[in-house]
Amino acid sequence: MAIKTSLRDTAPYVTKDGSQIRELMHPHEHGNRLQSLAEAMVPVGEATALHRHGHTEELYHITAGRGRMTVEHEQFDVAAGDTVCIPPGVRHRIQNIGNTPLHLLCCCSPPYSHDDTELSDGGT
Repeated sequence: MAIKTSLRDTAPYVTKDGSQIRELMHPHEHGNRLQSLAEAMVPVGEATALHRHGHTEELYHITAGRGRMTVEHEQFDVAAGDTVCIPPGVRHRIQNIGNTPLHLLCCCSPPYSHDDTELSDGGT
């Protein structure tokens, strides 16, 4: 059976890393099973907190704006149309380096969980 959601009907919230997201598909809300999909927005001049996920692999697909990814000790720029794979256990963050909000789709498998997010400053 298909499950359908709409971005316009999805309320935003702030995740543990400080990004504002809208859960487009998550097992706890929508009944899918093995992954989650969210749209994240990073305001101009802002960045997510450096963090890692112990079990979750993430895919970031940039849909609008420009950013700078930090993945462990590597940094590189990203823009609309780019996709980045972040393996489990790898510290990462994304910073908006453009002059418009940075928007990205974030696919997580297993699904996103605050409990699987560890901030690099030791916060939980």
